[in-house]
Amino acid sequence: MAAIPKTMALIMAGGASPALSALTELRAEAALPFAGKYRIIDFSLSNCINSGIYNVGVLTQYQPRSLNDHVANGRPWDLDRSQGGLRLLQPYLSSPHEASAWQEGTADAVRFHLDVVEESNPEVVLILAGDHIYKMDYGPMLAFHVESKADVTIAVRSVSPFETHRYGMIAADRDGRVTRFEEKPRRTRSTLASMGIYVFSRDALMSWLGKEGKNQRDFGREVIPTMLSAGKKVYSHKVTTYWADVGTLQAFWEANMALLAETPALDLYDLEWVVHTRSEERPPVLLGDRAKADGNLMSDGCRIDGEVIRSVLSPGVVVEADAVVQDSVIFGDTVIRKGAKVDRTIIDQEVIVGENARVGAGDDNTPNHEAPSRLNTGLTVIGQRVEIPAETVIGRNVVIHANVKPRKIGQKEIPSGATV
Repeated sequence: MAAIPKTMALIMAGGASPALSALTELRAEAALPFAGKYRIIDFSLSNCINSGIYNVGVLTQYQPRSLNDHVANGRPWDLDRSQGGLRLLQPYLSSPHEASAWQEGTADAVRFHLDVVEESNPEVVLILAGDHIYKMDYGPMLAFHVESKADVTIAVRSVSPFETHRYGMIAADRDGRVTRFEEKPRRTRSTLASMGIYVFSRDALMSWLGKEGKNQRDFGREVIPTMLSAGKKVYSHKVTTYWADVGTLQAFWEANMALLAETPALDLYDLEWVVHTRSEERPPVLLGDRAKADGNLMSDGCRIDGEVIRSVLSPGVVVEADAVVQDSVIFGDTVIRKGAKVDRTIIDQEVIVGENARVGAGDDNTPNHEAPSRLNTGLTVIGQRVEIPAETVIGRNVVIHANVKPRKIGQKEIPSGATV
């Protein structure tokens, strides 16, 4: 572990995530279950404590209750300290005449809490995304930032030329100093993508957000390009460890499925870099005498009497006799009734799939009518606390939103591409 300066970490966990459809209707993306027992924010929090950073603020806004319940006082991450520790930072009105406390971007969210930064008086401020899956020791990046005497340092990684439109793209000289920054360009020669991880010198952050760039709302779109244009010392730090942006349904499903590989790129069993989470008291997994399970991740409290193939199950999932779950991600306390079949589907928590129902059925791959560019690979999504009636057949690329009642589903067949 590299020696690091006095650091305050700010985790951005407040934005809405429409690309995740029904999964983020009732929760922030950072609170989304991942790999069965974890939440996405666990990775950023665990990276902080594994890097020796214990002064952490979590910036929330959109649907924060689930995230607040999970993070609580930070005890699972050893962040329940009187010095430093974890703070949940939410938008607020600073005067009775202010029109709105709504944060309009990543930089704007940090601007709301510059007083907290000032009170903590760190040497550097580490700004993290709360919606990425990765393991990273921040120490080398922080040490590089101090050694370079940078105003801001950006974590970057190499990406495919076909993915550059998804990221802020960077060109840098041999010393790592950034010479060009383009936010989500259609075409670019660079293959270095910003990971949304920034190290700011305290004075540079306070000055820019408080005065020089006081009207700028977003780090990627506005702050970094204009700091670069103003001649500020902007550096890049290349990262080669595992990192995944799971901001779309397909990316989220693929990242979960990748954990089932014989040697997954993300090692959750590394005792030298533990991913911590708030664990529930649940009994061990119970496999019935007729159960079949092949190549899965199953969490505590699961009860399996049917067949589960290449799937990821969160705590408390029940798969009854003669039911089949395949290539799917099932969130906590969902029940798959007797004889039901679930294929290539993400099912949120506390869902009931009725007897002999079929979810993700057939070969019709019609894209979702409301989101054809996001849901077109055969993946079906069921929101929280939905009850699917017995015998119902649900096709592919279907979205059923949270809390939909059986009478709303109504028909015995929901065709591919539909939204309920």
